[in-house]
Amino acid sequence: MSLTPDSFADLGLSETLLKTLIEIGYETPSPIQAQCIPVLLEGHDLIGMAQTGTGKTAAFALPLMEQIDVKLMKPQALILTPTRELAIQVAEALQTYAKNLPGFHVLPIYGGQSYTIQLKQLSRGAHVIVGTPGRVMDHLERKTLNLDNLKTMVLDEADEMLRMGFIDDVEWILERTPEQHQTALFSATMPEQIRRVAQKYLVNPREIKIKSATATVAAIRQVYWQVSGMHKLDALTRILEVEEDFDAAIIFVRTKTATVELADKLNARGYAAAALNGDLNQQMRERVIEQLKSGALDIVIATDVAARGIDVPRVSHVVNYDIPYDTEAYVHRIGRTGRAGRTGNAILFVAPREIRMLRTIERATRSPIAPLTLPSRADVTNKRVADFKGKVAEVLNAEGLDFFANIVSQIAEEQNVGAEEVAAALAMMAQEGKPLQIAGEDPRPAPSFDRDSRPRPGSFGERDDRKPRFDRGDKPGFENRGERPRREERPARSAPSGDMVRYRIDVGRDHGAQVKDIVGAIANEAGIESRFIGRIALYDESSTVELPAGMPGEASNALKRTRVRGVPINLRPDEGRQDGGTERKFDGERSFKKKSFDR
Repeated sequence: MSLTPDSFADLGLSETLLKTLIEIGYETPSPIQAQCIPVLLEGHDLIGMAQTGTGKTAAFALPLMEQIDVKLMKPQALILTPTRELAIQVAEALQTYAKNLPGFHVLPIYGGQSYTIQLKQLSRGAHVIVGTPGRVMDHLERKTLNLDNLKTMVLDEADEMLRMGFIDDVEWILERTPEQHQTALFSATMPEQIRRVAQKYLVNPREIKIKSATATVAAIRQVYWQVSGMHKLDALTRILEVEEDFDAAIIFVRTKTATVELADKLNARGYAAAALNGDLNQQMRERVIEQLKSGALDIVIATDVAARGIDVPRVSHVVNYDIPYDTEAYVHRIGRTGRAGRTGNAILFVAPREIRMLRTIERATRSPIAPLTLPSRADVTNKRVADFKGKVAEVLNAEGLDFFANIVSQIAEEQNVGAEEVAAALAMMAQEGKPLQIAGEDPRPAPSFDRDSRPRPGSFGERDDRKPRFDRGDKPGFENRGERPRREERPARSAPSGDMVRYRIDVGRDHGAQVKDIVGAIANEAGIESRFIGRIALYDESSTVELPAGMPGEASNALKRTRVRGVPINLRPDEGRQDGGTERKFDGERSFKKKSFDR
């Protein structure tokens, strides 16, 4: 199929799914969807090469759902993803596509979530399982997950699973799937190990390669704010107040409900705002856009679908209040500003667990997005005072102030105060519900795990001539564990740039833990990229791991609740050293190749 079809109806999907796609605002299929959906509907195995954000989730999810027998409450499809957040994202997408499919159930399973919860959900039955390799392996070994009725297997972001050290786990799972089933493998790149897996487990696969053609407008300034302790709404209002050359803004959220809720909250804070979503008829939609053009509205809160086609030159800012899961959606969003030869501003709110998507957007758009420092209370106060002074200056230059000057003199005389005190009282009254001086404390800035913290040449994360060590125990031909140099006797290893803190966790070799298990849990649960994870030392009953200093509280709390190999890790600062450990450094730029003796 060389040309992109005009609609999803041309791809062979059922009327039920087509109705759903119309309801959620999908109009035309992306290239990856146009080429993959017919192939998968025909039952072929498939290799899809496409970047994250090209719409590949729908490319495999929609054909997969056509094969589901809703009456059979058994796993009929298994989707493997490298991270917890991607598993949740894919599961949410499937649930959205199934809105007109009563009884459909998708279950995400991943490390860090309670086994008890997952066991209960598995016992109730699910049609589609979306999971990370380690947790899927655990359930297969426990026999709490049965794949006898499997029809479809999807490997999503296979190259990322290789990079994180999961590819052997993936093969272990593939070997335990029924002989007759359809397999789809998606990967942004095709390393030799991924190619080998495809050749071994896929049957005469069709290969589809999509090049990302997204690009950003050069005239748009792009920045992001990493969501921390402050509420997003408070941060939004601060940013809008101090932004230079602010005229009008479109704020993007994910749901129709959120457009209405945020519009109400902004109106309560004195902004002229309105919601724009799919529930509005064409007449109401045109009215909102006309009010934005005329200046009757300054802010419109919109969903992706509702904002399509908006061309309002006075829109100086686009705010991604909710980060998009699609890079093309991001490009379309920020394209609402910087129109008619003007410069524009795009602001992106990013939670710690969404940093990975930020990097994906940067790669797809070939444009770095700079961090934004949240305006302080003093910044907002100074801006409000400057605006107030400007308004007073305009009035002072006007004519006809004699009447009001006389009133001020009368008040001063009656109250036995000076004219300055009367003016101060009038200024306080004129704040109009928006105090010139805001109260409260400024939140501490969230530590940013960004490009500024990348390893320096020769430091942790950069390739060198040293080979990674593996915990081989007493295997023939290798050193005995007890004869290895103690930790402090070994040459110092390089580490990520920036301050690091060593933590101890209550899981070690006796629990079957491996370096990749610890790295995967930290990456999934705390949103810390693997290149920011320092030295890891495995001991019999515990381990130590170095993490960046100043982790956000939510990341630290998430790790305290995390489990590795079913054991709560109980993350805490390390206060001592335990002998008998084997230090094995995790390198975020290359994965460990797991040997047969590891399992």
